[in-house]
Amino acid sequence: MDRKAFDCHCCKESLFGQKYTVREDNPYCVKCFENIFANKCEGCKNPIECDSKDLSYKDSHWHEACFKCVKCTCSLVEKPFAAKDELLLCIDCYSNEYSAKCFNCKSTIMPGSRKIEYKGCNWHETCFVCQGCQHPLGAKSFVPKHSSLYCISCYEKEFAQQCAACKKAITRDGISYQEQTFHSGCFLCTGCKKKLSGDKFTSKDDSPYCMDCFSNLFAQKCTTCAKPIAGQGGGQYISFEDCQWHSDCFVCSKCTTSLVGQKFLSQHSQIFCTECGQDI
Repeated sequence: MDRKAFDCHCCKESLFGQKYTVREDNPYCVKCFENIFANKCEGCKNPIECDSKDLSYKDSHWHEACFKCVKCTCSLVEKPFAAKDELLLCIDCYSNEYSAKCFNCKSTIMPGSRKIEYKGCNWHETCFVCQGCQHPLGAKSFVPKHSSLYCISCYEKEFAQQCAACKKAITRDGISYQEQTFHSGCFLCTGCKKKLSGDKFTSKDDSPYCMDCFSNLFAQKCTTCAKPIAGQGGGQYISFEDCQWHSDCFVCSKCTTSLVGQKFLSQHSQIFCTECGQDI
């Protein structure tokens, strides 16, 4: 072998009997190789020697002994770690410094653990539970109340008003009547049982009635046409002794002249104008 062919490619010193390394088919003495090609350790800032293990992460390099947590200085070799602002931390230090705390148990939510976020707060998945039954809420519907969370079932049992008709919880579209609450679909006319929500109604003995049922059941009947006189709606009527008439029905029984505001005579529940009354 040509002795010159086995000289250091950089300093030209002979490599016979010396440690050397090869890069791109060219031999280098250890000193030249480290000066030219060795990576700089992020920990101690010294070159990583040829006979040292080079640990790398995101284009950065460390000696094996320098690859450690910047906070507690424990070795990170073959251990899980996290990076923050290009600094390496063990999982415990990273969690204590930067991980979210569970709103319920106040413990750290470890990286990689499932967590639930709600209104700027974080929970372990197992801590995000109903205050009533303690069952996990997960993706279920829930209702917040007094800084606590409740599943729909527990909320209805604890806080929702009960319908006076069906006795079930009222969660929406409630109606208040006589200091009681009803579902809108349960608030019915006592007579015909039709829904009263959105319609005019009146009451009799604290029971609600639609206007038609109230008129048919309780309103005075016109002596002439025998139909109800709906005084509740503002309708005008005329009363004389024990008889009542619609204004339009208050006419002479013989000539049908309107007697509203006129003198009249009566006989056996019939009324007559003064002219027709002369013939009675």
